[in-house]
Amino acid sequence: MDITYYTDPLCCWSWAFEPVWKQLRADPRYELHIRYCMGGMLSSWEHYHDTVRSVSKPVQMGPVWSEVKQLTGCSLNDRIWFTDPPASSYPACLAVKCAEQQLALAAERYLENVRAAVMVHGRNIARKEVLIAIARETEAADPQLFSAAAFEHGLELPEVLESFKKDLQEVKARNISRFPSLLIRSANSTSQLLLTGYRPYEVLESSIAKLLGKASL
Repeated sequence: MDITYYTDPLCCWSWAFEPVWKQLRADPRYELHIRYCMGGMLSSWEHYHDTVRSVSKPVQMGPVWSEVKQLTGCSLNDRIWFTDPPASSYPACLAVKCAEQQLALAAERYLENVRAAVMVHGRNIARKEVLIAIARETEAADPQLFSAAAFEHGLELPEVLESFKKDLQEVKARNISRFPSLLIRSANSTSQLLLTGYRPYEVLESSIAKLLGKASL
């Protein structure tokens, strides 16, 4: 299957979905070709307004994270929205696209680390120095996979910005307003399925089975 994963490093529901996503990637029954598309969930607080949850300023995001923590049992440090709220998710999105210039797996690893940095450790991933620090930590954990020097150089490259702009255009064209979202295509047919929002593995598995035309897998 080909999967495009629409997400954002600052999306708490995507963080809650991470164990499900890892389970899917590790499932030996599937051969997956994965592409990550950054959603640009928060350009700035001047332009952000979630009418469903009545969120228009940072302090109002804390209760949303607290609710997600209670509903899913994931670890979430909602205090960041009261102590050092990220001003935008765009810098982190750009950082993931920068990591992608090295290897797809490097971008995947960096995305995991940048999520954990903000969601668990309360680090402000809107700050360039934090993103660079995470890059160095990623390299220290796996120097064969990731280069922090290449990452720092790449942050300033116009092609990285262009790559992120293309992601934003794709999200808008597909009218994707919730993260995580998965666009799943069967490699053996023209069938495809767009799944939006968090869901447990059993539900994801059932949806894939229907796409593949099987009662069970």
